[in-house]
Amino acid sequence: MKHEIKTWLFDILQSIEEIESYFSDKPKRFEDYLSDTKTQRAIERNLEIIGEAVSRILNADPDFRLENAHKIIGARNRIIHGYDKISHEVIWSIVINHLPNLQTEVSGLIEK
Repeated sequence: MKHEIKTWLFDILQSIEEIESYFSDKPKRFEDYLSDTKTQRAIERNLEIIGEAVSRILNADPDFRLENAHKIIGARNRIIHGYDKISHEVIWSIVINHLPNLQTEVSGLIEK
């Protein structure tokens, strides 16, 4: 694996871990997320970083296998370009349903 791709995979993992750290002292509750604008913005920023890292990986190696890569990039684009239409429910769904799988997948790729 190219060094730069491994670096971007580490960036993805770091962003996921940072998102997880926002909930290290409390359970993940949608109501808490909705009431905390700072956490909302911090999560959005980390999702932007994840999407940009995935985009860079695919630009460097179009055949790189990463599940849902194009959906991840699409989510990044919607956050950046459609900031006024971001659904809190969609962002929360990504955090709860998709980031754990991405974390497992990226960790496995780094270990190879």
